[in-house]
Amino acid sequence: MSDRFDLTGRTAIVTGGGGILGQGFCEVLAEYGARVAVFDVNHDAALKTAGAIQRGAIAVTCDVSSPDSVAAAVARVVKEFGDIDILHNNAATKTANLADFFATFEDYRLETWREVMGVNIDGMFLMAQAVGKRMIAQGHGGSIIQTASIYGVVAPDQRIYEGSHYLGRPINTPAVYATSKAAVVGLTRFLAAYWASHGIRVNTLTPGGVESGQNDVFSRKYSARVPLGRMARTDEMQSALLFLASDASSYVTGQNLMVDGGLTCW
Repeated sequence: MSDRFDLTGRTAIVTGGGGILGQGFCEVLAEYGARVAVFDVNHDAALKTAGAIQRGAIAVTCDVSSPDSVAAAVARVVKEFGDIDILHNNAATKTANLADFFATFEDYRLETWREVMGVNIDGMFLMAQAVGKRMIAQGHGGSIIQTASIYGVVAPDQRIYEGSHYLGRPINTPAVYATSKAAVVGLTRFLAAYWASHGIRVNTLTPGGVESGQNDVFSRKYSARVPLGRMARTDEMQSALLFLASDASSYVTGQNLMVDGGLTCW
């Protein structure tokens, strides 16, 4: 059974590979044998992740919301590695202006809404389109995993955010984030059925709350809502990704793997 998780000889693209979760996603794919193309709009972040891996990883600057940037980045991976076997559609944005991103729904700016959607769902579409087309031409299938969020499935409990901070400022979950992540789940289901005849599996990975610098108030309130009684560790997302990327999940497609400590079971 351990051989089912082996990714030796396969090429994986991870978008948002320089982010908090992205770094670990790239590392676990490389650990199990994949050549990894680390995509990130921040080139320094991509370089840092690729440098930490050092096992045939490359850093690729890519703005997933730009068709030209996506086309150029995918072409580079094909030139460097040949076939593409795994796409982890993971990039998301909080925008450069956190005040705008965390604004109340009543005062949310359309420009900010469109900026978030441009990355969180348009970027998923563009990457899946470019890589899926390549997988079809290759003729031997592939695995596409798309990162959603617990709040693409259920609404956030607003009580959690009273007194909660992240990066030194009050936080919430904006409607645009929840809406974009719900769209990811829908896109996954469509593509899973659409590309099944080509042997391309498409699944969603949905993390619950992950410890990443929130204050103690947030961690305590969130954990109180979770049957397992705590927030997730980053490695718990990595093992879920490995399952979906590898042949261990060869008969799994169109699914939403909820890694949430049981939050959505009540």
